[in-house]
Amino acid sequence: MFQDIQPRVFHNEYKINTVPIDDDFVIIFSEGKAILKNEREIPTVTDVENNFQMKRANLTYLFAINQRQFYLSVAKVVEQPNYHYENIRVFSTLSPEWLGFAGATACQLGLWYETHQYCGFYGHEMEHSQNERALDCPNCGRRIYPKISPAIIVGIINDDKILMTKYLSGYNRYALVAGFNEIGETLEDTVRREIHEEVGLSVHDIQYYDSQPWAFSSSLLVGFFAKLDKAIPITLELDELSEAKWFKREDIPNDDNGLRLTWNMIEAFRDNQVNF
Repeated sequence: MFQDIQPRVFHNEYKINTVPIDDDFVIIFSEGKAILKNEREIPTVTDVENNFQMKRANLTYLFAINQRQFYLSVAKVVEQPNYHYENIRVFSTLSPEWLGFAGATACQLGLWYETHQYCGFYGHEMEHSQNERALDCPNCGRRIYPKISPAIIVGIINDDKILMTKYLSGYNRYALVAGFNEIGETLEDTVRREIHEEVGLSVHDIQYYDSQPWAFSSSLLVGFFAKLDKAIPITLELDELSEAKWFKREDIPNDDNGLRLTWNMIEAFRDNQVNF
């Protein structure tokens, strides 16, 4: 999946007083977009110094992959020749894939830093913590941390069939029922609610499958399989879904790749690896 970058190692430990070197990577993030070089390359420290007059001391350390460090700037810059803002979705198709994962994860942190520059209580400018990835208000002392939104994906199984859906907009391929966890819910409660809301069905025997960090929605996706309670007609949530259809293993389309947890789960069912 997208986060599987082996043999490279993702070092997410928070560090202070790091020193950027010339070929470290820099994400310049603003309003859901990031500056890329030649549309497909993440700029380096040298690139941003030469083209945007950025000072190394003003860059925020994010993480490292092996020994390559990644830094962030949320300063709005003017595009330069060969350096343009691109929607962060481009990172899902970037090559090599480990660099796409790093870029997307950097943008997830970029969004958090960009939208929390000031204290939500008193409006004072936030300061970077010196001992962990957090922001502090120097006036009221409040400390905030990056927020991650848990969401579920569920493969609903009815004997030798799996239910696949299509959204009204955005991702125009078959997927599985999915949705965000709400306040006060267990993940299993979310599975039951989302299934009822989206397709009007009920399930039992909910089993955990796998998880995936998904930077594009600041989410942690948690995958489950569940057995259908009763084969009744589907009641489609028309303001969100355009289609819901049962597929036998041999009829499942091949229209995605292995980067997404959704498709990894679909492939597991196709290959008869779901133990029910």
